[in-house]
Amino acid sequence: MSAEETARMLLDIKAVSLKPKAPFRYASGILSPVYCDNRLLMGYHDKRARIRDLFIEKIKEQGLKFDVIAGTATAGIPHAAWIADKLGMPMIYIRGGAKDHGKQNQIEGPLENGQRVLVIEDLISTGGSSVAAVDAVRKAGGEVAACIAIFTYEMQKAKDKFAEAGCPCYTLSDLSTLINVAADYGYIKPEEKDILLAWNKAPADWGKKQGFE
Repeated sequence: MSAEETARMLLDIKAVSLKPKAPFRYASGILSPVYCDNRLLMGYHDKRARIRDLFIEKIKEQGLKFDVIAGTATAGIPHAAWIADKLGMPMIYIRGGAKDHGKQNQIEGPLENGQRVLVIEDLISTGGSSVAAVDAVRKAGGEVAACIAIFTYEMQKAKDKFAEAGCPCYTLSDLSTLINVAADYGYIKPEEKDILLAWNKAPADWGKKQGFE
């Protein structure tokens, strides 16, 4: 039930917005009736603490072994910090790219060759930035145990990228679960559920098929 619990929390604080009739346009150009901003969790102590504990439950459930916890910049950093603090473990964070000054680091914090790293993300969309973070750890000499995120749009492109990278990816919740929870608790109208599920199956073509472009 943790996936349903996570979905309900995200809906309660409007971290996930569902607008089947007034879709958002992503940076990629894709139109979507779904927009996720998990940064809003930072403002809710009880919910962010529960998300931290659900991360830890997922870690134990999957039997993951690691030496260091890494947060992706920027949205994964606070969650990685809360998890590392609770577990009493070292933490690092991974920039989107190397700095252009100083030591030109992409990874901030101590990472030794051969250490196993757990990458913490807030959101998996196409998977590009997440897999880039995995690659950065490996280039720095670390080994990646897995990537865990709060939420995924369940895009096939992301699944393919993680498979190609040879990196396990786990999430606390996903779009299919969230749509069902939204319908069950009245966040959306019954007829809107099918519109959202249609985007989930074919996001790239959804806008045209729905008559928005």
